[in-house]
Amino acid sequence: MLLAMQMLALVIAIMVLLWMIALHRRARAAEQLTPRKVLTPTFESAFASRPPVWMVVRATDPRTVQSALGLNQPTPCSWTEGMTGERKFFIGPPVNGWIIVTGSGLPNPSCDVDDCFRFLARISGQLGQVQLFHADRILHHHAWARAENGVVTRAYAWAGETIWNQGAKTPAEIELSMKCFGYGKEPNADSWAAVEWTAANVGKVPLLATRWSLDPARVNERARKHADGIAGESSRVY
Repeated sequence: MLLAMQMLALVIAIMVLLWMIALHRRARAAEQLTPRKVLTPTFESAFASRPPVWMVVRATDPRTVQSALGLNQPTPCSWTEGMTGERKFFIGPPVNGWIIVTGSGLPNPSCDVDDCFRFLARISGQLGQVQLFHADRILHHHAWARAENGVVTRAYAWAGETIWNQGAKTPAEIELSMKCFGYGKEPNADSWAAVEWTAANVGKVPLLATRWSLDPARVNERARKHADGIAGESSRVY
C-alpha cells in the first residue's frame, strides 16, 4: 500500500510538471504571435529642437515682446533657425496665448543668477507673466522660474549646488516629483545620488514647461513651419 501511494505521488508530480511545461510553451507561442510595440525615442529626439535656455511670455503680439527687449534692426527668422539659440534674441510666433523667446541674449542662471533675477523682474514688469527654463544635459545644470508684474513668484536653479530657491513648490513640480533642495542641503555634487536626481530634474524641465506654458519641442508643426518669428539684438544691459 505504501508503494502504491508513492507511485501515485510520482504520477501527480509528473502530471504537474507536464502541465507547467505546456503552459510555458503556450505563453512562448503567444508572445511570438503578438506584434512587439516599437518605442520611438521622441523625448530624446525632441532635444534637437529645444535650446538649453528659453523664455515664455504670456502674450499674443510679438511686437510687445520686441519692444520690451529693445531689439535693434529686427528681421524675420524661421522657427528652425531661431531654435538653434545662435541669434541674440529670437521671438517666436504666438502659440495658444504664449510667445517663446530664445537666444544667447537670455541670461543663463548657471552663469549669473542675480542677472537672471533682474532680467525676469524687469521684463515681467513690462509684459506681465514671464517664465524661464534651463536644462543642460551635459552638466546637468537646470533651472525654472516664473515672474509676474515684476515679482519673481517661484524659482529654482542648480549649478553644482542650489543657487536659487525662491517661493513654494508649485503643484506641477510636486506632481512631477522634481527635487528641490535648500541652500547647501543637496547631496554631494560628485555623488551618484546627485547624478541621479540632477539628471532626472533635467529630463523633467520640459515636462514642467508644458504644464506651466510651452515646451519649444512640442509646439505644433504647423506653427513651426508656416509662421516666422523675429530675430535681433539688444543694446540694453539688464
